[in-house]
Amino acid sequence: MEEGMKYIGAGLACFGMIGAAIGVGNIFGSFLDGALRNPSAAAQQTGNLFVGAALAEALGLFAFVVAMLLLFAV
Repeated sequence: MEEGMKYIGAGLACFGMIGAAIGVGNIFGSFLDGALRNPSAAAQQTGNLFVGAALAEALGLFAFVVAMLLLFAV
């Protein structure tokens, strides 16, 4: 029973990785929409783009670490 609950918890923790992937897709899609509407402002927003993508990916990696901890450390 306990072994099965570990797998369920790890699977639920993986939803964070799905959310991170969706978030990164939204970030880049919104940047492309804005860059195509106003190309002169695209260069100024590139830094914000990469900071947002890095933060979203960090949350996905955190969810992965939590899943691995649930599987192997508990």
